[in-house]
Amino acid sequence: MNVHMQEETIIQGTVFSEAKAFVLSLHGRNQSPGTILEIADRIGQDGVHYAAPQAFQNSWYPEGFMAPIGKNEPFLTYSLDVCKNILQQWADQGVPTDKMVLMGFSQGACLAAEFAFRHPKRYGGILILTGGLIGPEATNRPIKGTFSGTPVFLGSSDVDGWVPIERVHESEAMFIKMGAKTDKRIYEGMDHIVNDDEINAARSMIQQVIGEKK
Repeated sequence: MNVHMQEETIIQGTVFSEAKAFVLSLHGRNQSPGTILEIADRIGQDGVHYAAPQAFQNSWYPEGFMAPIGKNEPFLTYSLDVCKNILQQWADQGVPTDKMVLMGFSQGACLAAEFAFRHPKRYGGILILTGGLIGPEATNRPIKGTFSGTPVFLGSSDVDGWVPIERVHESEAMFIKMGAKTDKRIYEGMDHIVNDDEINAARSMIQQVIGEKK
């Protein structure tokens, strides 16, 4: 049984039928949908439908994101299936992938990055707010598709205690290799937070998905 699937998904923003952008919003470890939806409030953009699933016991997987993959199973697979299920529901209702945005902070950012890597498409955008691809160093990552110009934002601190800056660089390199257009911003001495510059970048990306000018 997928324990994450038993949890509630919180919906916020514009009603589905009137939305022009659809954002899968993934909270961090020991957090809740409310924390990632606070970021949505800060973005403050009309016309956006946010779906924020709740992780079982507030964490998507038990170990650190750079632990051996097996140490985080089956919860990592359960978490990826939650993402897949929500995006598939949107697709079944006629939403094209270039109107879908994946957004996550911390553990949620790692999950968003890993899901996108395993399911590359032309998304509206990917917002990786302090995170990177999941797995230990020297993980073999066979490429199985292209992002076809998907905008990918990676924001992180140069001294983050949970996400090494090297993994942020490695993740960006992989996304570039797969055809994404990346915007990586490393903030000197930043705490484990989302700063205003990252919020502005997220707003700009979502405006592009909606069709508004910056």
